[in-house]
Amino acid sequence: MSEDVQELAAQAREIIADARAWVMEWLDEGIDGFERAPAARRSSQPEPMRTAADVPTRDGVRSRPDDAPTLEAVRAELGECTRCGLSNGRQHIVFGDGNPDADILFVGEGPGQTEDEQGLPFVGRAGELLTQMIEKGMGIARSDVYICNIVKCRPPENRNPLPDEVAACRPFLDGQIAAVKPKVIVALGKPAAGLLLGRDVAITRIRGTWHDYRGIPLMPTLHPAYVLRQYTAENRRAVWEDLKAALARAREAGG
Repeated sequence: MSEDVQELAAQAREIIADARAWVMEWLDEGIDGFERAPAARRSSQPEPMRTAADVPTRDGVRSRPDDAPTLEAVRAELGECTRCGLSNGRQHIVFGDGNPDADILFVGEGPGQTEDEQGLPFVGRAGELLTQMIEKGMGIARSDVYICNIVKCRPPENRNPLPDEVAACRPFLDGQIAAVKPKVIVALGKPAAGLLLGRDVAITRIRGTWHDYRGIPLMPTLHPAYVLRQYTAENRRAVWEDLKAALARAREAGG
């Protein structure tokens, strides 16, 4: 066998090994298939986010001294969104919940059935576990943090959001982060971490390591739903260590 053929064979083996590793990663995270994106009712690019200057000052509405948007402005811009096909099957838009001045901002994947019914993020079984992690583990109230998802409507059968769905919601996630100005972001699971890092990731490999999102320290960790599916002492300990690190980093920054 010539050297060229041997080299090609070695490259093919590496590609197959990488593909097998990705398949095992997807299976570990409960992904067993992919769907074609549904047709959107309307396709449009969101206009630039309005800032605090565009929002009337009134009781209960927070204004900002800088040019960052307020959460109220971001929610108003989102409106009754029909920018992607997820709007076809939703009951409620699930925008976000928590302290608008939070030091720690959690970003998840997308609403589940309970979230879709109530219009609030992380209120199902995974949300109950996240609340325990925050309140019993970190020792702070859930209301002291801010929680949102990369998409604001429930994907069918709780599948991962598709690229066009993520792209349609991206300006509103960025608006939420800009409005809250957290000292630390915690990315819950592979889709959230991959979106914020701008690349495909294996969450079990990058969790627990510090990254950066537009100047904000970013800690990827396992999604609570994954922890529920793989409820091992190792996974629980891993998330606990990640959240302790996030809390310490926020406090170092003056939170």
